[in-house]
This record gives sequence, structure tokens and C-alpha cells, in this order.
Amino acid sequence: MSGGFPVDLILFAMVAAFLVLRLRSVLGRRTGFERPRREGPGAYDPAAQRQLPPAEAAADQPPPVVADDTRRIVPDPRSPVGQALLRIKGVEPSFDPLGFLHGAEGAFRMVVDSFAKGDRETLRMLLADDVYAGFEGEIARREAAGETQRSEVRAMQETKIEAADLRGTVADVTVRFVSDQVNLTTAKDGSIAAGHESVTELVDIWTFQRDLRSEDPTWKLVATQSA
Repeated sequence: MSGGFPVDLILFAMVAAFLVLRLRSVLGRRTGFERPRREGPGAYDPAAQRQLPPAEAAADQPPPVVADDTRRIVPDPRSPVGQALLRIKGVEPSFDPLGFLHGAEGAFRMVVDSFAKGDRETLRMLLADDVYAGFEGEIARREAAGETQRSEVRAMQETKIEAADLRGTVADVTVRFVSDQVNLTTAKDGSIAAGHESVTELVDIWTFQRDLRSEDPTWKLVATQSA
């Protein structure tokens, strides 16, 4: 975790019901984060158009092409990390590193938003037990103190796969997020307890994990750190 934030597609303030719908579109079958079929790993072309799945897309419909300014970087297939990604693809042929980055960005935005709102239900679906315990503990402390958290991801500058590992059928993928955020904690009396109104560049490194043979398509967040 970094800044005022202790550790999607996604992108934004929504009520719990909408968050759950967005979760299914981000971490479900069509993003490449779990269940897509797209091109294999390779160098990212920033001039190329990219695909993001709409929340309403049917499972058998291709996602629309959407351009944005985020730099998404996947490792060279010949590198050690690239080789690990190829091993993951060998177990799950639909795995696509670039699609995974889209989904990871969605999960990142959703977790930031849900943590600020104290949305335990959404966090529980996205986080491993020990990570959830840390988030929930901070939410409880904030509630007891009468504090209000405001966290906004204003822009995602870069997402990059930094590490990957496969142990049996359990895959770990570590992503480096560079984002512009506003993080502000307001005390019960309305004063600023932490953070500020200005936009700050933050670097977070999150590790997602999934058993590739599991029926559950969700990659859970299992570790966080700030760079």
C-alpha cells in the first residue's frame, strides 16, 4: 500500500451492486485476466488500439476496441519472466499477458475505490484472506475514529508485469502500477487527518494469484507493496 491507501477496468466511484457487476466483467471470461482467448505474449505497441470488455458484453461477443493513454508493458517472451508467462499459458491456453494487464488495472481501481468506501463485500471477493484482514482492519479503525477516506485514481500511467511464477497449477503474476491519485482522510470534525487534495504519483506493486485448474476465474490479490 502507498500514500493514504494501505494496499479494473474499474474505473471509478460506484455503488456496491455496480461494483459487483464490474467485477464480473473485469475478472470474468472476457478480459484475458482470466478467461480470454487472444494473442500470445509479445512486445507492447503503444500505438496499437486495445480492447476493453463492456460490463454488458455477452460471453460470446468480442469486446470493443478502445484507445487510452496507459502504457502496458509485457516482458519479452525470451526473458525469464516471459518464459514463466509461457508456462502459465501452457497450463491455461487462454491466458494473455496483455489482457491480464487490462484486468489487473481494473482490479486495482476497484480495490482502491472499495477500500475508500469501506466496501467489505467487494474486497472480500478480490483479496486473499491475509490481505483482506489488513484492509478490513484499517477500515474498522477508520470507522471507529469517525474518519472518511477519499481515494481517486485520476489516471493510470503505466502497468507492467514484473514477475511471474508457476508452481504446479498455481500461478502468481506481479504487476507494477504507476498511477495519479488523490488520497485524503478526513477526521470526524472535518479536518484533514492525512493526505491532501493534490494529485500524487504513486507506485504500487501487487501480486495476483490463481489456481489455473480452479472453477473460480478470479485472480486474488495476495501481496502488496509500494515502491
